[in-house]
Amino acid sequence: MFESPLKKNPYLQSIVENLPDTPGCYQYLNKEGTVIYVGKAKNLKRRVSQYFQKEQTGKTRVLVGQIADIRYVVVKSEEDALLLENKASVSPAQQALRR
Repeated sequence: MFESPLKKNPYLQSIVENLPDTPGCYQYLNKEGTVIYVGKAKNLKRRVSQYFQKEQTGKTRVLVGQIADIRYVVVKSEEDALLLENKASVSPAQQALRR
């Protein structure tokens, strides 16, 4: 039976529960404070929550296991989120993990 990683991390659970239902860009950080993933969303709450609602496989499972903090920026539109995501993107090696 799947148990969400949020159950073991009240700090992350609080962030995810309080995310707005608006467009934006989000960053996942590891315990060292390094950005390990940058994403965009039409709905921040729904998109970020998806990572923690079901058992993940492969690269996504590794990514979720490394998330220690979440930062986000609210924007006016999905297009603005895409532009911000491109500006905030991480190194090519880390981008490869996203695919």
